[in-house]
Amino acid sequence: DKYNRLNQKQLTTERELAVSNTKMQEAIDKISKLQANLKELGVNMEQLNSDLASRQTQISNLNSTLQERETALAEYKRRAAALERIKQRFERLRQKLNELTNLGLKVIIRNNRMIISLPGDVLFASGKDKLKTEGTTILGKVAQIINGDASLRSRYYQVAGHTDNVELKGGIYYDNWGLSLMRARSVLVYLIDAKRGSLPEKRWSAAGFGATDPIASNDTPDGRQKNRRCELIVVPSAEEMLD
Repeated sequence: DKYNRLNQKQLTTERELAVSNTKMQEAIDKISKLQANLKELGVNMEQLNSDLASRQTQISNLNSTLQERETALAEYKRRAAALERIKQRFERLRQKLNELTNLGLKVIIRNNRMIISLPGDVLFASGKDKLKTEGTTILGKVAQIINGDASLRSRYYQVAGHTDNVELKGGIYYDNWGLSLMRARSVLVYLIDAKRGSLPEKRWSAAGFGATDPIASNDTPDGRQKNRRCELIVVPSAEEMLD
């Protein structure tokens, strides 16, 4: 009788373990799908993949007991839920900014930040920091879209100026750092001006990166043109930052 009771208990445990393994595999599959979706959005998955690989190694070394597998399953579910929340936040923000793509602007995710990329040659004449008429028209439309959505208007933004690697010597800007920073300032001033962009100045800042952050090769005219740009960076909130 004791043997039969122990045997029945073992069979029950094995069935529960099989169910647990099935659920764990479902959670792993869900994580894989979410990672693929986030990668398509442009999110850097290197750290997440490394963390997941480490977790898988830990799980493989666990003794095959029901309690340990249930703990592992809970961890997989937690990570899957976190990835789902991150994915949804990025998608909601992208949808709000989709209207900007109709203006010919690029809305991308780079270094885990949502970026509105503005072509520098449209905004400024070569070597200048004064906005062209075409540039003010585009910035006015950008400000209108951000002002039209309370959640977008309440976000924090940074205007980032970038140049190509053609060295700038002398003049009032001294170098590419100076030119990129003054261009970012010109965009910032337009956007927060009460009679023009009318965006809340306390939520905006400017930075100059010179030629240090290219998005294309500086070996060709087309690549240098792409690198001459201003970016409106949507500063991520704490809960939007990837762990």
